Amino acid sequence: METLKLRDAVTDDWPAIWPFFREIVTAQETYAYDPELTFDQARALWMSPSGSALSRTTVAVDADGTVLGSANMYPNRPGPGSHVASASFMVDSSRRGRGVGRALCQDMIDWAAASGFRSIQFNAVVETNERAVKLWQDLGFKIIGTVPEAFLHPAHGYVGLHVMHRSL
Repeated sequence: METLKLRDAVTDDWPAIWPFFREIVTAQETYAYDPELTFDQARALWMSPSGSALSRTTVAVDADGTVLGSANMYPNRPGPGSHVASASFMVDSSRRGRGVGRALCQDMIDWAAASGFRSIQFNAVVETNERAVKLWQDLGFKIIGTVPEAFLHPAHGYVGLHVMHRSL
């Protein structure tokens, strides 16, 4: 794993996040986000993922301060569901396989535990995203269900979305 630092994202990080956010979303392989999102729409979605005071967006940066990846985290649902955390993760394609996603997720797990959440739920993990599924399982998440044909993958057609869960 390369030397990296995790920190809360600031507004000035968005221009560095946007290129890999856009690449990932327009590929339509792992996120059910509208591929036509504008710079400003995507920024609002990623940098402010929830109205909750616990909402948080982070970045992983290298020794030079280059943004390698980003995560956002928040209560999965408001009110009676707010004791369960959720999150989304994106890593620059040129930095994949180097531990960035693992570090972002471990930071999210630590944040959720320190913030008093009882568990974490990922609502929509594309079943063909095998690297992410394996990583989340390595970090203690279990597939608790799969919604059949809930995602239209450009190469595989209709595939399932896993719901993954981890107790804290």
